Amino acid sequence: MDLAEARKTFRDVRVAHVGTTLPTGHPHVVPLWFVWLDDAIYASSREDSQVRRNVARDPRVAIQIDIGRAWTEQAGILVRGAAELMRPEHPSAKRALSAWFEKYREELAGRGFAAYTERVQHPMLLRVPADGFSTWIHAVGAGR
Repeated sequence: MDLAEARKTFRDVRVAHVGTTLPTGHPHVVPLWFVWLDDAIYASSREDSQVRRNVARDPRVAIQIDIGRAWTEQAGILVRGAAELMRPEHPSAKRALSAWFEKYREELAGRGFAAYTERVQHPMLLRVPADGFSTWIHAVGAGR
Protein backbone atom coordinates (compact mmCIF):
# COMPACT_ATOMS: atom_id res chain seq x y z
CA MET A 1 0.00 0.00 0.00
CA ASP A 2 1.47 3.36 -0.96
CA LEU A 3 0.93 6.53 1.05
CA ALA A 4 -1.85 7.93 -1.19
CA GLU A 5 -3.81 4.66 -0.92
CA ALA A 6 -3.24 4.59 2.85
CA ARG A 7 -4.53 8.16 3.19
CA LYS A 8 -7.73 7.22 1.32
CA THR A 9 -8.14 4.05 3.38
CA PHE A 10 -7.63 5.57 6.84
CA ARG A 11 -8.62 9.25 6.56
CA ASP A 12 -12.22 8.68 7.74
CA VAL A 13 -11.24 6.74 10.87
CA ARG A 14 -12.47 8.73 13.88
CA VAL A 15 -9.45 8.36 16.21
CA ALA A 16 -5.70 7.98 15.74
CA HIS A 17 -3.38 6.82 18.51
CA VAL A 18 -0.49 9.26 18.81
CA GLY A 19 2.70 8.13 20.50
CA THR A 20 5.22 10.54 21.98
CA THR A 21 8.07 10.08 24.45
CA LEU A 22 7.84 11.03 28.11
CA PRO A 23 10.86 12.67 29.80
CA THR A 24 11.63 9.25 31.33
CA GLY A 25 11.95 7.74 27.84
CA HIS A 26 8.75 5.73 28.21
CA PRO A 27 6.11 5.86 25.48
CA HIS A 28 3.01 7.99 25.91
CA VAL A 29 0.12 6.99 23.62
CA VAL A 30 -3.20 8.83 23.47
CA PRO A 31 -6.25 8.74 21.19
CA LEU A 32 -6.71 12.01 19.29
CA TRP A 33 -9.03 13.33 16.61
CA PHE A 34 -7.22 13.97 13.34
CA VAL A 35 -7.46 14.83 9.66
CA TRP A 36 -5.12 13.48 7.02
CA LEU A 37 -4.50 16.04 4.29
CA ASP A 38 -2.16 15.67 1.32
CA ASP A 39 0.85 17.12 3.11
CA ALA A 40 0.51 15.66 6.63
CA ILE A 41 -1.63 14.28 9.41
CA TYR A 42 -3.02 16.99 11.68
CA ALA A 43 -4.00 15.78 15.16
CA SER A 44 -5.80 17.98 17.65
CA SER A 45 -4.51 18.42 21.17
CA ARG A 46 -4.44 20.99 23.95
CA GLU A 47 -1.75 23.49 24.77
CA ASP A 48 -1.61 22.24 28.37
CA SER A 49 -1.40 18.54 27.42
CA GLN A 50 1.37 16.05 28.04
CA VAL A 51 1.45 15.46 24.27
CA ARG A 52 2.34 19.11 23.63
CA ARG A 53 5.04 19.07 26.31
CA ASN A 54 6.48 15.85 24.90
CA VAL A 55 6.53 17.15 21.31
CA ALA A 56 8.11 20.44 22.39
CA ARG A 57 10.96 18.44 23.94
CA ASP A 58 11.21 15.69 21.28
CA PRO A 59 9.21 16.13 18.04
CA ARG A 60 9.50 12.48 16.97
CA VAL A 61 6.06 10.85 17.02
CA ALA A 62 4.29 7.75 15.79
CA ILE A 63 0.65 7.75 14.72
CA GLN A 64 -1.22 4.45 14.50
CA ILE A 65 -4.56 4.23 12.69
CA ASP A 66 -6.48 0.99 12.19
CA ILE A 67 -9.74 -0.35 10.81
CA GLY A 68 -11.72 -3.58 11.12
CA ARG A 69 -13.12 -5.66 13.93
CA ALA A 70 -12.65 -9.28 12.94
CA TRP A 71 -9.06 -10.42 12.45
CA THR A 72 -9.65 -10.94 8.73
CA GLU A 73 -10.90 -7.34 8.40
CA GLN A 74 -8.10 -5.61 10.28
CA ALA A 75 -5.70 -3.26 8.55
CA GLY A 76 -3.60 -0.43 9.84
CA ILE A 77 -0.82 2.04 9.33
CA LEU A 78 1.94 3.34 11.55
CA VAL A 79 3.18 6.76 10.44
CA ARG A 80 6.42 8.13 11.81
CA GLY A 81 7.47 11.76 11.59
CA ALA A 82 8.58 14.94 13.30
CA ALA A 83 5.61 16.87 14.68
CA GLU A 84 5.26 20.60 14.32
CA LEU A 85 3.15 22.33 16.96
CA MET A 86 0.65 24.78 15.50
CA ARG A 87 -1.74 27.16 17.21
CA PRO A 88 -5.09 27.78 15.47
CA GLU A 89 -3.95 31.21 14.27
CA HIS A 90 -0.94 29.75 12.42
CA PRO A 91 -1.34 30.56 8.68
CA SER A 92 -1.07 26.88 7.72
CA ALA A 93 -3.66 25.76 10.27
CA LYS A 94 -6.76 27.20 8.57
CA ARG A 95 -7.16 24.45 5.95
CA ALA A 96 -6.54 21.70 8.50
CA LEU A 97 -9.00 23.18 11.00
CA SER A 98 -11.70 23.54 8.34
CA ALA A 99 -11.26 19.87 7.41
CA TRP A 100 -11.20 18.88 11.10
CA PHE A 101 -14.47 20.72 11.86
CA GLU A 102 -16.08 19.16 8.79
CA LYS A 103 -14.98 15.65 9.79
CA TYR A 104 -16.24 15.98 13.38
CA ARG A 105 -19.37 18.01 12.62
CA GLU A 106 -21.72 15.34 14.04
CA GLU A 107 -19.76 14.98 17.28
CA LEU A 108 -19.70 18.76 17.72
CA ALA A 109 -23.37 19.36 16.84
CA GLY A 110 -25.66 20.88 19.46
CA ARG A 111 -24.11 20.93 22.91
CA GLY A 112 -21.02 19.07 21.64
CA PHE A 113 -19.21 22.18 20.45
CA ALA A 114 -19.87 24.07 23.68
CA ALA A 115 -18.70 21.08 25.72
CA TYR A 116 -15.57 20.81 23.58
CA THR A 117 -14.69 24.51 23.89
CA GLU A 118 -15.28 24.40 27.66
CA ARG A 119 -12.81 21.53 28.06
CA VAL A 120 -10.34 22.54 25.37
CA GLN A 121 -9.79 26.24 25.91
CA HIS A 122 -6.38 26.36 24.20
CA PRO A 123 -6.40 23.96 21.24
CA MET A 124 -3.30 23.03 19.28
CA LEU A 125 -2.60 21.03 16.17
CA LEU A 126 0.24 18.62 15.64
CA ARG A 127 1.28 18.60 12.00
CA VAL A 128 3.03 15.31 11.22
CA PRO A 129 4.34 14.64 7.72
CA ALA A 130 4.84 10.96 6.97
CA ASP A 131 8.63 10.65 7.09
CA GLY A 132 8.17 6.89 7.20
CA PHE A 133 5.32 4.43 7.48
CA SER A 134 4.42 0.76 7.58
CA THR A 135 1.07 -0.90 6.91
CA TRP A 136 -0.51 -4.24 7.70
CA ILE A 137 -3.58 -6.01 6.46
CA HIS A 138 -5.11 -9.30 7.61
CA ALA A 139 -7.81 -9.47 4.94
CA VAL A 140 -8.12 -12.82 3.24
CA GLY A 141 -6.79 -12.61 -0.32
CA ALA A 142 -5.03 -9.32 0.25
CA GLY A 143 -1.74 -10.81 -0.89
CA ARG A 144 0.21 -9.80 2.20
